[in-house]
Amino acid sequence: MANSHVDLSTAVWRKSSYSNGDGGNCVEVADDLPGIVPVRDSKAPHGPAIVFPATAWATFVTAVKDTGLPGV
Repeated sequence: MANSHVDLSTAVWRKSSYSNGDGGNCVEVADDLPGIVPVRDSKAPHGPAIVFPATAWATFVTAVKDTGLPGV
């Protein structure tokens, strides 16, 4: 979504279920917006977010799961 402004003011953010308890190395996603999945660093909640098309995010998540990485 290059060069597009997306209003994330109503996004409901959630941390990855694999995030550690001390708040470090966490990503947050908002999966309640139609057609897009914004991703941000949980340590900078007011910072920028990267916005992916929902289909691209689903492909990415599937690929990560299929690699068998520990903790995924």
